[in-house]
Amino acid sequence: MEKGILEKTGKPIDHWINVVKASKIEKHKAIVDFLKSEHGFTHGYANFVSLKARKSDAGSIDDESLLTNQYKGKEHLKPIYEKLLEQINEFGNDITVTPKKDSVSCIRKRQFALIKPATKTRIDLGLKLKGKALTERLENSGPFGSMCTHRVRLNTVEDVDTELIEWLKEAYEKSE
Repeated sequence: MEKGILEKTGKPIDHWINVVKASKIEKHKAIVDFLKSEHGFTHGYANFVSLKARKSDAGSIDDESLLTNQYKGKEHLKPIYEKLLEQINEFGNDITVTPKKDSVSCIRKRQFALIKPATKTRIDLGLKLKGKALTERLENSGPFGSMCTHRVRLNTVEDVDTELIEWLKEAYEKSE
């Protein structure tokens, strides 16, 4: 997006952040409307600049704060996350773990797993296992849509068992 803004407007993201700050507009929608009407931005670019100017995008928040916010009020689920990460990191040293606002992506060459504290009592683990048959436990992707092909609901650390680790490893291996 930053490269696109520079190409589209001839000015870098820092310039547009300063324009927003100089406008003294603070609300997201008002900033988006301002950039669209006064500077001819498309909605996507206006939204991006507004998030950056207000430092409310995931990229402006450190990983530990993102994780803390994901598990706020769901702290009892964090050991499940930690167990998943421990297992995933054993697959190889070519894995990038990327916390976002509401989930954590595990990427090799492509994303192979997505860990999301979905409710106060459950983590949803999304997996990329194209062509793998569904089971009672290995469900369709549900709310993950096309980001994943399957979902497993995890309520306790014990749910991170041999079967689940095998699915994770398969997803990892298919992502090379």
